[in-house]
Amino acid sequence: MTIYQPQSSAQATPKLADLPEDPAEHFAGSAVFGLPFASGHYLAFRDFPVSSVGPGYRSVWHRSPGGEWTLYANVPPQFSCARYFGLAFHRTVETDVDISWSGPSSAVITVPGVLDWDLQLGTSAATKMLTAMAVRMPERLWRSEPVLRAMGAFAGPLLGAGRMKMSGRVPNGQTFQAQPRQLWLVTDSRATVLGEGAGRPGPLKVQDHLADFWLPQRGLFGAQVGVRFPSTAHPAQSGAAQARSRKNQAA
Repeated sequence: MTIYQPQSSAQATPKLADLPEDPAEHFAGSAVFGLPFASGHYLAFRDFPVSSVGPGYRSVWHRSPGGEWTLYANVPPQFSCARYFGLAFHRTVETDVDISWSGPSSAVITVPGVLDWDLQLGTSAATKMLTAMAVRMPERLWRSEPVLRAMGAFAGPLLGAGRMKMSGRVPNGQTFQAQPRQLWLVTDSRATVLGEGAGRPGPLKVQDHLADFWLPQRGLFGAQVGVRFPSTAHPAQSGAAQARSRKNQAA
């Protein structure tokens, strides 16, 4: 069995030419799909150096214990997660977002003046099995709605992550298909958000979701991740999302 390391897999940067040729919008890279803290904080991270709609980007999602979501991204909203999730975020901030690797399974994610987030990653029997399946799955199956629905229903309980969906609709109205090919667990983490410690990792009292995208109740990291958006939102809805993002950024 091939042994994958998070650092080397995440740094194996894909190229724009590697994206499938179809009318959908595509992104590729690595991600912390989500990490809940028992305090009610929630963090997620996207590192997508390849995008079919503009420059690659990095972003951090933060949910406060009160349930308010802020997006920090190093590109304008029309090129970042705000393009699809903007209606669910209370604020969108354009700023630097960085990740540095101190070892094959250790990383630090920073947003200057906002976030210092240490991660330790590891494997389990479940992540090894799902990775072995995913790296062999042909591209056509990654676009099959029945296959993706079955994978989400199967993977969530197997990983102890609660409900998971690998396809559906995002808050701005587009449809999404998630294509994670290599998986690890977040085995330990510490984070300081706006000077406040987030506490110990642990599931939220009630699992949160943004439209059909359910936030895992256990820390998960993925590399060689593709995200496909087969449809686009109605122009009025998309425009409302961009207007909200601009307003929040100015606040």
